[in-house]
Formats: sequence, structure tokens, C-alpha cells
Amino acid sequence: MISFSEENYLKAIFHLQRKFPAGVSTNALAEEMSTKASSVTDMVKKLSEKDLVNYKKYQGVKISKKGEKAAVEVVRKHRLWEVFLVEKLNFSWAEVHDVAEQLEHIQSEKLVLELDKFLGFPRKDPHGDPIPDTHGNFQPLEKVLLAEVEPGQQGLCVGVRDSSREFLEYLDKNKIALGKEIEVLEREEFDQSLLIKLEGEELHISNTIANNLFVKTI
Repeated sequence: MISFSEENYLKAIFHLQRKFPAGVSTNALAEEMSTKASSVTDMVKKLSEKDLVNYKKYQGVKISKKGEKAAVEVVRKHRLWEVFLVEKLNFSWAEVHDVAEQLEHIQSEKLVLELDKFLGFPRKDPHGDPIPDTHGNFQPLEKVLLAEVEPGQQGLCVGVRDSSREFLEYLDKNKIALGKEIEVLEREEFDQSLLIKLEGEELHISNTIANNLFVKTI
């Protein structure tokens, strides 16, 4: 059995490996988990003993095939529960992450299969992230950052890079949501901020916002 804490570490390593493919440092993992590097080292040694990660001092951590399978299962449960909370219980996309963090550790395989079926086998969660299928496969979504879209181009909002409550509440406040059509009108050379059109209304957004919004160009 893998403990809840071990699952959280595996999920964190799985996500961080996209940024650090050569190996995730204990410092990067400590920052992600909001804990001390010494605690991370102890946990990594436990995961290594269970063949869930490969760890070499000064070279970082890499998730093993066994560990990746466990991490993807947690990611799949997390994202399915987020869909359920938004679509069936009327949670906002800013509220679901913390609750899904608790629900993702439920071990019943039948429950997850039935949940997936009940939801109509969704391909993405409320933040636009792909949901792994029963075999752990992700179906990639076509997307680019809004910051990369040139003036005169249009796109549909399909996801976010930053899923923090603060960022999602900012998007809600400005009526930016998945499926909304965004047209880039102008880009300021000085700070790369954008003037966009959203549902007929013009809105000025910072480069930080534009670098955390994914769109599919149309």
C-alpha cells in the first residue's frame, strides 16, 4: 500500500518532471510540498525503497514506471472529482482543488470507474487539464498561451497554467472562463500586456495573466 503522503509526493514529482526532465531536485520538491529539504530526503528514500522513484544524490529524483502508474491514478481521480464537484454539486472552479485533494486518495477502483461513466467519460477537468483514461493515457489538447497569440488572432479559452484560488477568482471577476472567445487587439511593447476583446467588451490584461491562460486559436 502507498500512503496518502507518498501519493502526494509522487504526484508532485510527476508534475515537476515536465519542468525538470533530467531529475527533480530535493529543493524544488521541498518548495512544491511546502516542507523542509530534510523531510523530502527522508520521503524520497522511502519511495526509492518501494521502487517508486529512482534517486541519486546530487542528481535528483526521477519517477519509476511503477511510481508513474501510481501518480497518474491519483491525477485521474483528482481531475474526475473536480468535474463531479463543478458539474454536479455546483462548486466554482476556484473551490474544487482542495476538496479534490482529499477525495483523490479513495482507493476503490470500482468507484472511480463508475464516477467516470457517470460523468460521461470527460476528457478534461474544469481547469482544462486532460484526464487520463483507464490505461493512464492522456489525450493531448491543442493549446497555446494567450501571451503567444498575435494581435488580430482569436482563440477559445481552454485551460489555465495557474490553478490557484486567487488567479481563478480574478478570472471569474473578469468573466474569463473555459469556452469563452478571446480576441487579441493590441500588445504593449513596453510590458507585453494585452488589450483583448471578450464577449464584445475590451479588457486590458497583464503579461502575467496572458502567460497563465491557454487558448486554442480559431
